[in-house]
Amino acid sequence: MIPSDQVAKFRNAAPFWMSLILVPVAIFAALYGGWTVILLPVVTWYLFSILDAFLGLNLENADLETGEDQLSWYKAITIIWAPVQFALLFWMIWYVTGPGDAHLSPLETIVLFFGVGVITGTVGIVYSHELMHQKDRGERFLGDALLSMVLYSHFRSEHLRVHHPYVGTSRDAVTARYNEGFHRYFLRVLRESPISAFRSEKAMLARKGKHWSAPENPFWRYLGLQAFMLLLALLVGGWTGLLLFLWQAGAAIWQLELVNYVEHYALTRKHLGDGKYEHVKPHHSWNAAHKASNWLLINLQRHSDHHYKPDRRFPLLQNYDESEAPQLPYGYPIMTMAAMIPPVWRRVMNPRVREWRKTYYPEITDWAPYNKARLPMPRGSA
Repeated sequence: MIPSDQVAKFRNAAPFWMSLILVPVAIFAALYGGWTVILLPVVTWYLFSILDAFLGLNLENADLETGEDQLSWYKAITIIWAPVQFALLFWMIWYVTGPGDAHLSPLETIVLFFGVGVITGTVGIVYSHELMHQKDRGERFLGDALLSMVLYSHFRSEHLRVHHPYVGTSRDAVTARYNEGFHRYFLRVLRESPISAFRSEKAMLARKGKHWSAPENPFWRYLGLQAFMLLLALLVGGWTGLLLFLWQAGAAIWQLELVNYVEHYALTRKHLGDGKYEHVKPHHSWNAAHKASNWLLINLQRHSDHHYKPDRRFPLLQNYDESEAPQLPYGYPIMTMAAMIPPVWRRVMNPRVREWRKTYYPEITDWAPYNKARLPMPRGSA
């Protein structure tokens, strides 16, 4: 019999396990084909948006004195997701290139694996983000494994060594500029982020007196894990399986960068002179308290607190109201869809950015340098 205290702990964490419903949805779509191949993006984007509308906001905050022993069921979902996603991804590749090839048309397979990319991006990368911030090596390895399944392993170096220290400055590629449309942003980030990530690791090794080619460079681990995933996709599904693996990886990366675009759009830290910037505060990230989408994204939308206190596990992230942090009008599913249409995005967000500037930085009258990200680089940047 399960102890009553464990039942209570699981009951509290259970909403964050809703991501697991995407696994049987994916299997059902692969087995039946036809219209069901669109279910994964429909459930992920639209179902959770509808749930947000009905369930509203979660403005409650967890007790920051909560011990690690009270978070076991919250940690468990992030830990088990890596093997679950690995099994699902390669089973899907095996099935559609083998038994399922007889009833799935090429178009159905392409749409289906776009949906797989929605899973590996919306859930997999978000969970890898939680895991990479932890001190436990096992958790960090699982985070690396999840990123290797979408060929975006450098995200760990870019996120920890560049994005967090330099968010809201010209050094951070993934801080979207004012009036920068997502499509232009996406191409820029794809070009700049891998270079920035590599330079950050090279600089870290140089400070230790080591060459970039030293075994400690995590890029060797990134390369090995990604090569393994590519080879496995080829062995399981042949050339078609490899192409499908690449397709879902591209969809996942697109999902990630849509979220990155939304999280910090046009929010910049004040330049203090001599290459220095103010410390990161809650008002340097867009906050969203929408209940259902925060279940799916393990509180990622409480992004203001994540950047303010990056070492907090997701169940302890705090919510901030409009007096402390800028608020998104909707959860990430709707906001990322809006970001795909730049005129709609600007109509929704630019007035909020202008209000944010008046609220937090009334003394700044010339925002042109911030808009174009031509401020001096922060000291010590790679």
